Amino acid sequence: MTDEIQRTADAEFALAERIVPWFAANSRDLPWRRPGFTAWGTLVSEFMLQQTPVVRVIPRLLEWLERWPTPSALAADPPGEAVRAWGRLGYPRRALALHGCAVAIARDHGDVVPQDVESLLALPGVGPYTARAVAAFAYGHRHPVVDTNVRRVLARAVEGQADPGPPRTKLDLERMEAQLPLDRPTARAVNAGTMELGAIVCTARSPRCDECPLADICVWRLAGYPDYTGPARVVQKSYEGSDRQFRGRIMAVLRESDGPVPGGMLARALPDPGDFDRIVAGLVRDGLVAADGDAFSLP
Repeated sequence: MTDEIQRTADAEFALAERIVPWFAANSRDLPWRRPGFTAWGTLVSEFMLQQTPVVRVIPRLLEWLERWPTPSALAADPPGEAVRAWGRLGYPRRALALHGCAVAIARDHGDVVPQDVESLLALPGVGPYTARAVAAFAYGHRHPVVDTNVRRVLARAVEGQADPGPPRTKLDLERMEAQLPLDRPTARAVNAGTMELGAIVCTARSPRCDECPLADICVWRLAGYPDYTGPARVVQKSYEGSDRQFRGRIMAVLRESDGPVPGGMLARALPDPGDFDRIVAGLVRDGLVAADGDAFSLP
């Protein structure tokens, strides 16, 4: 066995026993980690946390759950109200999908968020990460939960890579599965702790290796921090001047309106009114905007 393979094996063996006590002492006080937080709240938080920083999510999440403490409460309102309450979290299709989840849970699951991954995956907008996160964090089931932070910790500590590269769902889940103890509460802590470690210590740009509980077994650190040499990730286009920004401007006007808004008024929200027809057609196609002649409103 080469030294590198031995180090990798040691890292896999020691990961859980180091991360669990570190997490117990260093985890942030977040609403979804508090005793009594509901499975519905966990599902809502996971939707909101997709591509949105924690500090922006927390106040919106608490407002949301105060207004809609159960799936049936949200399902009773039109989807446009979910889009309005989503505010500026971005990617408002998540709000529509979450409303669809509420309808399905109220109708098909007795107003209780399902526990099993298969049933969760059948809900609108729920993918492999969200399904496993809800099953693991809300219900304590033993499933690997893999987000960007987890992938980065595993890439560095176990694989010796500076960056995890493009997502590979099957392989990523297998790698995290290998780290989970059989004991369910401990497995849950390993999932949450690895995610936390990647979020606040093993960060993408400025990792604080001296504070890391894995510092002395991290293959990347032991190898001298080699640069990443794997496949390039797709770089997201700049938000400034993008269709995403223009869609957001139109949505902001509609959220603040009590009724339909004439298209001519909406077009003024764009730097080039000539883009309006294309932008609003996409919003209508995505179900985020309802058209009534030359006037537009939330669905």
